[in-house]
Amino acid sequence: MKKMLTWVVMVGCISCACTKKSLESKTGKADTKAMQTNPLLSRYTTPFEVPPFDQIQTAHFMPAFVTGIEEHNQQIEAIADNSEPADFRNTIEALEFSGGLLSKVQAVFLNLLAAHTSDALQKVAKTVNPMLSKHEDDIVLNAKLFARIKSVHAQKEKLALTLEQARLLEKTYLDFIRGGAGLDSDKQVRLRKINQELSVLELEFDENILKETNRFKLVITDPADLSGLPDSVVQTAAESAAGNASDGQIQKKDQWVFTLHKPSLIPFLQYADNRELRKKMFLAYIQRGKHGDELDNQTIVLKTVALRLERARLLGYKTHADYVLEETMAKNPQQVYRLIQKLWKPSLQAAVDEANTLRAVIRKTGKKFELKPWDWWYYAEKVRKQLYDLDEDTLRAYFEVNRVRQGAFALANKLFGLRFIERTDIPKYHEDVRVFEVKEADGAHLGILYTDYHPRASKQGGAWMDLYRDQAKLPQKTTPIVCNVLNATKPTSDLPALLNLDEVMTLFHELGHALHGLLSDVHYERLSGTRVPRDFVELPSQIMENWAVEPEVLKMYARHYKTGASIPDELVEKIKKSMHFNQGFNTVEFLAASFLDMDWHTLEKPPTTDVETFEKSCFDGLGLIPEIESRYQSSNFLHIFAGGYSAGYYSYTWASVLDADAFEAFKQAGLFDTATAERFRKTILATGGTQDPMELYKMFRGREPRIDALLERKGFVQ
Repeated sequence: MKKMLTWVVMVGCISCACTKKSLESKTGKADTKAMQTNPLLSRYTTPFEVPPFDQIQTAHFMPAFVTGIEEHNQQIEAIADNSEPADFRNTIEALEFSGGLLSKVQAVFLNLLAAHTSDALQKVAKTVNPMLSKHEDDIVLNAKLFARIKSVHAQKEKLALTLEQARLLEKTYLDFIRGGAGLDSDKQVRLRKINQELSVLELEFDENILKETNRFKLVITDPADLSGLPDSVVQTAAESAAGNASDGQIQKKDQWVFTLHKPSLIPFLQYADNRELRKKMFLAYIQRGKHGDELDNQTIVLKTVALRLERARLLGYKTHADYVLEETMAKNPQQVYRLIQKLWKPSLQAAVDEANTLRAVIRKTGKKFELKPWDWWYYAEKVRKQLYDLDEDTLRAYFEVNRVRQGAFALANKLFGLRFIERTDIPKYHEDVRVFEVKEADGAHLGILYTDYHPRASKQGGAWMDLYRDQAKLPQKTTPIVCNVLNATKPTSDLPALLNLDEVMTLFHELGHALHGLLSDVHYERLSGTRVPRDFVELPSQIMENWAVEPEVLKMYARHYKTGASIPDELVEKIKKSMHFNQGFNTVEFLAASFLDMDWHTLEKPPTTDVETFEKSCFDGLGLIPEIESRYQSSNFLHIFAGGYSAGYYSYTWASVLDADAFEAFKQAGLFDTATAERFRKTILATGGTQDPMELYKMFRGREPRIDALLERKGFVQ
């Protein structure tokens, strides 16, 4: 989903309220020489004013940040010192339209830091993080500015505001309240220090995981250790070895390298017959950030949890989770626990049954060892083959990455009439990136989409959507510039990029996020696109996954990479029959991570135990079976310690209730029913954060969501 990095503003105020416009349109007073030499400080002359990646250098960022902060300070000072009585236009809108240059620079920098980083970029981040944290606090804690906002808010009933204007006013006021504007001076001083410390800790956590992921390499020199692995996986490992020839671990030919990037890790766990090597790979992945060395994250976790709790208590909240959840659909921790506990019991029982099945397979082979977490993927793949005659490597042949992308585009066309036209005249930040202009059915320009699908050492793990520019109508029309970033299987010298089914679902998922940004139709950037509660933002992405495996949609894109033949009906049927397979495991490992997140962030006192003891208490209390590990350990849980999902990892499950229920509306009316699609676009995708999300959902569905469809989809009810 949207990648929230370390110093995206904590309180959702300043950077979220900035309209990304060029420096020239903001002041007209910028230094001419600087404008000519630093592309970030001038109006982009590229098509659709996309970032000129071919001109931007790392050295440009620091002066651009300094200039952006200085300019924003001047704009804030002008708003706060305005001698005219505060009103919506000269205070709320003026604040919304401020900071355009800083927002533009920040968007480019954040996206590059995540998708194509370097030591130099990370060095800039370490310097600029505290600067930005201070700048954001300077605005939120500006007493004169808050007095004007408070004055406008006090007279909101008399202002005859539009629905969207009223929402912007309320959001702005709450941003300042939740950011500490109402605290006394001593508490504000402490809040500033907490925010700065957290900005540094989150960046360090993120960098440590990237470095540790990149430094691990399983080097195989004995061909016997490749037993069980498909030829395509072996070939990729051989090319990985060739690509790492300068590494001290890689010394000669006839070696194969496996890494902790998912396209290398998952096939190894699924197919490698060598159990000890599976164990080595699995433990290397799950124990990242937990080795007591310079990349260890355990102290960072404890400090982060304690500081988040202290900040919440300063602001008048019982826990960090209470603070975070106030503005979500869930509203409070009790609601979150109620949902994930409701799913835990049936999913755990399903997982126990699945474990028994895997044990039976092990016994049949004559092996005497106990089932362990590094065995699950391997034996589950064998069971899937036995039960459904479905082999993931066979499926890959029908999921060439470009065809899958075109299939996702074709779905967006059938639902919303969109067209995706590849552009080769637009600058890119890496050769793997492809750029598409997105148009409405009538040919009108809608936005730009960058797709970046394959792993590399300079890219953070996972998959996400983000924006270089948000849609807005005021103070001038801006069209969105969106990116989809994945870490999916790479092509080799002999094979195109052939995706597994999970990667296919991820591609559709991230396009759903992209559509949320592209189809936004609001006036203010603060309320645009994906600027919605965390547990609502996953609805547009997760609902797209439902279509990905529908027979009608599979026939649109799943074709054999060699012959071009459409995926056969019997294989489609096997996919549909296998959708309930391993759902106990998938749901349990996911919910375990959700419980861990909530347990950390519902602490009412700073943690007094070490990280491993805390985790053990959490998982033992759940009854988590030892054959399954939580999807993330605390020390590598990027979502909650560096990715903006603290007290929010449950959001995927909350949104699963929504997407399963919403997809039922399409199944009832027709998978591509235009009226249903138009209603979904109008009520969910186009409205951004302009209304309460539950009200929006009821406008689409005619009622509140029900959990029944999710339970049925997972196979937990018959």
